[in-house]
Amino acid sequence: MKLEITLVRSVLGRNPNQVKTAHALGLRKLNQTVVKESNDAILGMVRTIAHLVTVKEIA
Repeated sequence: MKLEITLVRSVLGRNPNQVKTAHALGLRKLNQTVVKESNDAILGMVRTIAHLVTVKEIA
């Protein structure tokens, strides 16, 4: 299963750990979307910045 992750809130002024997590997922610009394979590492990263992103499952 894959996840479609979209950055919907800015990382400006956020905790440096949250900024690095967003960048590690490939999210650098507002409204940018990436598709990642679902695994424990990715789910943990998404949980860290859950208030900044929206996530959709795709088959």
